Amino acid sequence: MLRTILSISGKSGLYKLISRGKNMLIVETVDNTKKRLPVHGTDKVISLGDIAMYTDDEEVPLRQVFANVKAKEEGKPATIDTKKASANDLHEYMAAVLPNYDRDRVYNNDIKKLITWYNILVNNGLDNFDEPTEEEQVEEGAE
Repeated sequence: MLRTILSISGKSGLYKLISRGKNMLIVETVDNTKKRLPVHGTDKVISLGDIAMYTDDEEVPLRQVFANVKAKEEGKPATIDTKKASANDLHEYMAAVLPNYDRDRVYNNDIKKLITWYNILVNNGLDNFDEPTEEEQVEEGAE
């Protein structure tokens, strides 16, 4: 599921991949507006399925981090307010979600983005963070 959810640099929110065209992607906002727009080859686009968080041992896929947040929050949106939280609050929250995260390489903005993305996904019913589907596993193996 996370393979088709995209983050686009310079645009807030998350987008779902709808179609691929020549030198562009057609995406739709994940929020309730469902607005569609083209994304050109010059835009920096990354799939949430390709993102991982640094830990002391290895990189943990974002899917697993989201699953940890979901377990902590019992499937509800995150309780921490990213706009009002101090750096210490953010790092305490991250330690509760992923105890061995790399405190030197995971920045405050990374934690805020993680929580914001989690809330967007949960609020829009995209909260199946279990193991990748067979199709996603084939795609990951091909890369």
